[in-house]
Amino acid sequence: MIQLLFFLVFAEGLVAFLLMVKIGPLRELVMNGLDQLKMRKGTVLTIAGTMSVILFSNWVSIVKIQNKGAKIGSMTPMDQVLWRTHLLEASLMGFSLYLGFLIDRMHHHLQKLINLRKNGGSSKKEVEKLEAEKLQLRENEDKRKEEMKNLQKEISGLTETINKLKLESKEKDKKIETAEAHVVSLQKQSADLLLEYDRLLEDNQTLQAQTKTRHF
Repeated sequence: MIQLLFFLVFAEGLVAFLLMVKIGPLRELVMNGLDQLKMRKGTVLTIAGTMSVILFSNWVSIVKIQNKGAKIGSMTPMDQVLWRTHLLEASLMGFSLYLGFLIDRMHHHLQKLINLRKNGGSSKKEVEKLEAEKLQLRENEDKRKEEMKNLQKEISGLTETINKLKLESKEKDKKIETAEAHVVSLQKQSADLLLEYDRLLEDNQTLQAQTKTRHF
């Protein structure tokens, strides 16, 4: 019994050490083994309950032997051997139960830590993705601003061109009006000249007629 308890304590100490110190893949193997062991929770609780009952029985035996020795005045050699045996067994069982509880808590917190790291990794990826999207949006916004500036420059250039064309059109309209007025003036002068020509032609014909009359 004592040899079995020593082996159990040593095994639990080794498991606790492997949980505390990461040595290659050993921690993962121990974690997987504990996961499978916790799936058989009823068996584990039964063993722990049996050990607790035996521990309580040993303590009761220790107290009885001490009381018996107190009544007699001293313990017999057999009682001393039994007392030491029960004390050693109780100590080993208590330490074994303590290590079992410690391993359970370490496994629980390590499992939480692993889950947090996984979630932290996924959260980190999401943050990096959001930062990349934010950077892409900034780049797109800068491109749009640049395009807006170029469009504003083009609009300004087109506006200046339209204004120039409007001025040129006004100047052309003025030139056309001036030319039309000049044409009208020339037409009036031509009409006046024609009337004067007709009058002079009539006067010439009249003079010719009078000249012929005088010769006869």
